[in-house]
Amino acid sequence: MGELTLEELSARNIVAANNLSLKPGQEQFIAPVSYSVAASVINPATSWQRVVLLDGVVAGFIHGNFDPNSEHEEFRACIWRINVNAEIQGQGVGKFAAEALAAEARDRGFDHVNVIWEPGADGPEAFFHRLGFVDVGETQYGEIIGSLKL
Repeated sequence: MGELTLEELSARNIVAANNLSLKPGQEQFIAPVSYSVAASVINPATSWQRVVLLDGVVAGFIHGNFDPNSEHEEFRACIWRINVNAEIQGQGVGKFAAEALAAEARDRGFDHVNVIWEPGADGPEAFFHRLGFVDVGETQYGEIIGSLKL
């Protein structure tokens, strides 16, 4: 694996981020219903969006949210979306992105990070569990809420 770095999402890299490929079956897990519902009230000032560069080429994307005043605890410090190009999944890009978001959360004074996913055979549950997220509840839509202590 080459050098991994983070860069803010920008006009220069957004097309590459939007064109990241998925493995067959993953498309159904990209945006849980809870995130779609909450997206209507996200404050752009609390959004944290980064691309992961592998040797200078966009290889992944992570979107987090840091809003200590959110009325929903699961959205105060959370991963909204994480996507790694299909051809390089399993090589540490997603872990790098999630650890960077966790470090940012810690720097902002949070003691944990949450993520929500839909259960399913091709879903991200095993990935989040490998990172140390533990199931702490369910949304009203039956999605799993995972939490990572920092």
